[in-house]
Amino acid sequence: MTQTRRDLLKASAGAALLAGLGAPMARAQTAADGPELYAGERALYEAASKEGIIISNNTGPTWANWNALFRAFSARYPNVNIVYNDVGSGVAVNALERTKNRPQVDTIYYFGANGVDAQRRGLLAPFRPTNFEKLPELARHPEGEWFTIHQLEVVFIVNKTLVKESPRSFADLLKPEYKNSIVYLDPRSTGVGQVFTWAANFANGGTYENLRPGLDYVERLHKSGNVLRVVGTTPYAQFVKGEIPIWVNFVNDGLRAKFVDGMGDSVEVISPSEGTVAAPYTISLVKNARNENAGKLWLNFIMSERGQQLFAEGFVTPAVPGVAIPPEVQARLIKHEKVQLLDLQKSAAALTQLQQGWAKAALGQ
Repeated sequence: MTQTRRDLLKASAGAALLAGLGAPMARAQTAADGPELYAGERALYEAASKEGIIISNNTGPTWANWNALFRAFSARYPNVNIVYNDVGSGVAVNALERTKNRPQVDTIYYFGANGVDAQRRGLLAPFRPTNFEKLPELARHPEGEWFTIHQLEVVFIVNKTLVKESPRSFADLLKPEYKNSIVYLDPRSTGVGQVFTWAANFANGGTYENLRPGLDYVERLHKSGNVLRVVGTTPYAQFVKGEIPIWVNFVNDGLRAKFVDGMGDSVEVISPSEGTVAAPYTISLVKNARNENAGKLWLNFIMSERGQQLFAEGFVTPAVPGVAIPPEVQARLIKHEKVQLLDLQKSAAALTQLQQGWAKAALGQ
């Protein structure tokens, strides 16, 4: 075993232990002796048990309800230890590039544009998990080198104790009553910042080939004085502390603040009336993965009905159409009147233009 692999396992041991904890489940619910989630599950579990471990790259436990998926996976497959890390999409791809001849991870999760990048670098293995064919073509690589497992929509997250009347549209964000009120993430370093810029562009009549309407909007927004700050990392703690009046961000953080972390009715989560953009988050089996069967078992579980339901419980939109979501979970989710899934190929082709154009429009650089 290489030093790098030993270090990874040592650093992740505590996380893996936590992933296996949780409410005990009846023996009949394990894959060994319960009903199969999909045809061939039991045989794949037997093969994965011989490997004994799955290393899941970039699946941070507090993001998108991953911790619940870890617990459910460990309960169903007790003979396969799950180890994970949280390093960020771009960092994860670059690390995989450096270790591509002897990869230290089995699966990799990322913002969809990073999945396209990893596929172009030849770092991924084809695999079509259960429910793969149900995904829209826009949400998957034809051979399964990446595929969408959930999506997140851009919304306005408003602290009602700081804002008298909530904005309902991108146009509203330009109003003078929102002076020094708006926080959003930098599109040069974050996926959510990129998706915000695309959403603003489409809301103002732009296309993938024409970014000018969105960049003009960004320039007006900053010149209005309404932007409090642009940040490089998610300022969730600052929002919960009451330091951000209006946060333009993905929907899951707003619903988490409202329903999980005590803000309740002081938070309003609003889908912009012009429409919003959904960011596809994708996952892949790594090329030359050491624990290939365990990796496939993990990916199949994520794409199963149960795995997709667990994403919904974490306030993210499942990728597989028609997943049965319990009424009490559905009642907490936001209904978007108009939403379009980000085209990963087209957005990736225009990424440099978007980032450089944003810097000039927002910062004058």
